[in-house]
Amino acid sequence: MSASRTERLLNLLIALLNTTYGLRRGELRQKVYHDTTSTDVAFGRMFERDKGELRRFGFEVETVTDKGWGSDDPATTRYRIGKDSNRLPDVSLTPEECTVLILAAQLWEHAALGSAAVNAVRKLQASGGLVDAELPAGLQPRIRPAGQAFEDLVAAVHARHPVSFRYLAGSTGREESRLVEPWGLGSRFGQWYLVGHDRTRGAKRFFRLSRLTSAVDVLAKENFTAPPDFNVRAELATLTELPVQTAVVDVRAGSVHGLRRRATAVRGPEDVGVTAAGRDRLSVPYRDAETLAEELASYGPRVQVVSPPGLVTSVRRRLAGAADFAAAPAPPIAFPATGSARHGRKRTSEDQLTRMLQLVPFLVHHQGLHISEVAANFGITREELEADLRILICSGLPEGYPDDLLDIQWEDDHVTITQDLDLNRPVRFTVEEACALLTGLETLNSLPELAEGGALESVTLKLLAAAGEEGLKAAVLSGPEVAPGNTAALETARQAIRNGAQLRLRYFSPLRDTASTRNIDPLRLYSLDNTWYLEAFCHSADALRNFRLDRIDALETTGQPVSGEAAPDGKLPVKLFTPNDDDAVVVVQLTRQGAGLADEYYAERTAQLTDGGLLAEIRFGSTGWLPMFVAQHGGTARILEPEELAGSSREWLAAALAQYEDQPLRRLE
Repeated sequence: MSASRTERLLNLLIALLNTTYGLRRGELRQKVYHDTTSTDVAFGRMFERDKGELRRFGFEVETVTDKGWGSDDPATTRYRIGKDSNRLPDVSLTPEECTVLILAAQLWEHAALGSAAVNAVRKLQASGGLVDAELPAGLQPRIRPAGQAFEDLVAAVHARHPVSFRYLAGSTGREESRLVEPWGLGSRFGQWYLVGHDRTRGAKRFFRLSRLTSAVDVLAKENFTAPPDFNVRAELATLTELPVQTAVVDVRAGSVHGLRRRATAVRGPEDVGVTAAGRDRLSVPYRDAETLAEELASYGPRVQVVSPPGLVTSVRRRLAGAADFAAAPAPPIAFPATGSARHGRKRTSEDQLTRMLQLVPFLVHHQGLHISEVAANFGITREELEADLRILICSGLPEGYPDDLLDIQWEDDHVTITQDLDLNRPVRFTVEEACALLTGLETLNSLPELAEGGALESVTLKLLAAAGEEGLKAAVLSGPEVAPGNTAALETARQAIRNGAQLRLRYFSPLRDTASTRNIDPLRLYSLDNTWYLEAFCHSADALRNFRLDRIDALETTGQPVSGEAAPDGKLPVKLFTPNDDDAVVVVQLTRQGAGLADEYYAERTAQLTDGGLLAEIRFGSTGWLPMFVAQHGGTARILEPEELAGSSREWLAAALAQYEDQPLRRLE
């Protein structure tokens, strides 16, 4: 939509909201559209498109006709929008309910429904439903971004569009093309699954997202009808966990201690083949071959897979894909000259109108806020906010007097509104917004400290009532478990954060491949799915560091208080990476399938490529693990600059592949 269309739709909405009798099309053409040049047919098409847009924003345009002769004449048909048309019902929340609601919204940060969760919270703020709430000390769970495929599939599920993709079948080990009607997405056993109707097979199927070998193509011109009352959590409950299998690997002596921590040495007659000099043969238990293949590929020449053959093929496929991509011709490196480009869809006039429909009720319930605070709340610049306000103050009733316009003042940098023209309540949640909050609340059920007390259940019931029909559609998405495996370490850290106590830990670093003992000042806890991290000031490094709880071998208090040398920056949620002046700035090329890595690794600048991929400029605190990063993602990411790092990653991949030269690579059919 152009800016002029945004303004026109806003004026059309105000006109239809503020009429009881209804307005004829001719009246709207004259007083709202001010159209004197279009033909009747052309104007009729434009009017029908605009009605469709208002319905898509959630407003039901009523058609009013007089009984008797001429009742079907478009010239005499009247149009109006009811005062309560699709308005968000009043939602009153206690501070305890607000706490769990905010935590549920924050779960999605970089994940697919992050913007939907933010919009839902803004609507509750705009309606005055949120009150000040204190978040639990050091508790910030999040859902791990699941990649571009997840985002595309979520959009297709909600829009009811079929999708196509290439898939590595677990039963045959072959790569196949699939055409699927996506019914729902959910997490089970630490993996994301798509549940839908496979048109190729003519039956319901489950697809593990880690087995997708291509980008997802959405067939936007087609639609399908999903089964009534579909619940993805109930569907996934029918799945059984994969059995434990055993992989045999040869590991370079004195290396890869993280893998050794869960492996056992292989000795005696069960040895297969001959172990090369300087190598240890290990037996590694696993359930999912693709998950283990991703890890083993990241170790490069330090690990060679011996068996089973399918795992060997999966690791070689990743390494070969990474090597081929690294050797391909590089695109020109150019980033936008002004500002930092961000990955994702550009803001449109449609986004602006959506924001303005939230802005007016927000200002009604938050009179006198500083203009910078309002802009920050909506995630835009002051200039963008003032552009919104200038459109709003020129909008109002058809050919009305000055008192019939929206009246907003901000001359003293404090924003007040005295005339809202019935835009004082936000529209209902969209299906994406309802899904983000309700799925987030369901996910928090796995944290006992939040599930107890009743606030989680009560806020869920209130939001279900407020969301109405859209809330029932939230059953198409089910989140992962967020409860930590190391509950003892989590509780020790939480207690230390509350009491301001210093901790001593023994920690294994996979980058350095060693364990060390450190004294830390704990600051806060956060998670990605059920992987929990402790942000702390490390006295050994004299800097902020993030420690994974499942890599902590021992954790105890020192009996000393924290030094107070560092504190969280207050941003929510905390980042896994803390930038420093000596970081390496690396230019990475990402395929369309791997484009989500730009957000996951906090890219400072991005540039879109013609094939749907991205150039991303990313800071790395250590460059030693970049070859591991490239191998792990198996042909969806490569290093372009600095050339020294790009060259070393190519050499590293070549050395890893050389281990398998005497074994023919099974081609995928």
